[in-house]
Amino acid sequence: MKILTGVLGFVGTFMFVMAAFQPSQAQITSEQALEGKIFQRNGWRVIETSMLIDDLLESLKKAIREEDMLLVSLASASRAAKASGLDIPGNYVIGVFRNDFARRMLAASIQAGIEAPIRFYLTENPGGTSTLSWKTPSFVFQPYRDTATEDLVSLSEELDVVFQRIADRATDNT
Repeated sequence: MKILTGVLGFVGTFMFVMAAFQPSQAQITSEQALEGKIFQRNGWRVIETSMLIDDLLESLKKAIREEDMLLVSLASASRAAKASGLDIPGNYVIGVFRNDFARRMLAASIQAGIEAPIRFYLTENPGGTSTLSWKTPSFVFQPYRDTATEDLVSLSEELDVVFQRIADRATDNT
């Protein structure tokens, strides 16, 4: 428990310091960070659900398929921690993309390629509910626009719509 408390204290402090030096971001206190909730930030979308995190994961996987996108990567710190005997709130980072979008992205900006796949973040809340959040593709690709072709902008806007539709399907927010 001391290890978990220390890690959460560090994470909370780190998030607070980062927020303090990024005026374009919402100011999040260390107490809020320790609550384990995801808060709205510049360029983020956040949907709180009443779903259990594993149910949200399955719903998200289905929504990704229904929007003809691909689940490219799946990582979970909570699953890794559990394998080490630690119990932390559930989380998943889900990478989503598709080959035709990848080709267009790379044709518009080779540097932007580091941002693919775009990720959804699932987090378990106190009480067993879960939250689905993501950085919008237009926010993710914004730093590359000054050296990219115009298609990066239209690609970003198309992906914004696709990611919102996936999120709406996954959370029954249609």
